[in-house]
Amino acid sequence: MKKALVLYSGGLDSRLVIRLLQDQDFQITALYFALPFGCGCSNMNCNLNLIQREPINLKILDVHKEPLLSEYLKILKSPKYGAGAGINPCKDCKIFMLKKAKEYANKHKIQIIATGEVIGQRPMSQVPSAIKTIDEELGFEILRPLCAKKLKETSFEKSGLVDRNKLLKITGRGRKEQMKLAEKYKIKYPSPGGGCLLCEKVPASRIKHLLEKNLITEKTLPLTTIGRHFFINDTWFVVARNAKESEIISTFKNHIPDDIGKPSVYMHQRPSGNTALELQEAYSTGDNEEKRNKFTIYQLSEKKSLAPKLK
Repeated sequence: MKKALVLYSGGLDSRLVIRLLQDQDFQITALYFALPFGCGCSNMNCNLNLIQREPINLKILDVHKEPLLSEYLKILKSPKYGAGAGINPCKDCKIFMLKKAKEYANKHKIQIIATGEVIGQRPMSQVPSAIKTIDEELGFEILRPLCAKKLKETSFEKSGLVDRNKLLKITGRGRKEQMKLAEKYKIKYPSPGGGCLLCEKVPASRIKHLLEKNLITEKTLPLTTIGRHFFINDTWFVVARNAKESEIISTFKNHIPDDIGKPSVYMHQRPSGNTALELQEAYSTGDNEEKRNKFTIYQLSEKKSLAPKLK
């Protein structure tokens, strides 16, 4: 039985790769990485529906949890191959996932690891120079069926395990060819959306500050993508913006509960309760612009990551 492990994002490209390899009689395992700050389709119902329709195995590696989280955060702090406009270490992130995929493939005696990558689709990780860097760092072969005919022939193709003639030569950022194939194969797929928060300057700046302060853990991770964030007198505060965020904050021991018209507030150090109450009052319902202005300099945003002591 021929086996292939497909790095599965949930999007159209990886769904097409599954079908292309199924057409070559491969038994497919789809490996999905649940990354802390997004990328790929986060709608797990959508992904599970695919698995229910197709004779494939879905394996999820949850990077929100240890031990994978610490390994991933270390990459964010010190990426070997640099980052993009935010703090997105795209090449290092791809290498991390592919190395984990290799471990899984070796354990389960899977011959091929395949991805839905297309040359030129993503500037940080899918241009020829980036692909070369990634492959050299990995030290093992990756099959990229959608653009294989634009790349050097792999040993999988040379040996006849994979029929190169049935692979494709798609390049660029356009999606017309993939959409035509989806229509041919009757593949349903989610609209592109979500993306990686590490690419967006404002949340990336906030996350970078929290990483530098070693404040992101498996427990606190849910707080990093919600609310308004402040760093005051060496204390991290998160102020809820709505009822759902208040619910999340209320699960933490160190918090000020919400009240009518007042948001919940998280603080990572308990002695900071008075400041938390001030923040709660400042961001309560109503015209509190003067009170909020006091805290503007301490808010973690694109330009403000460090602030003086609150007097």
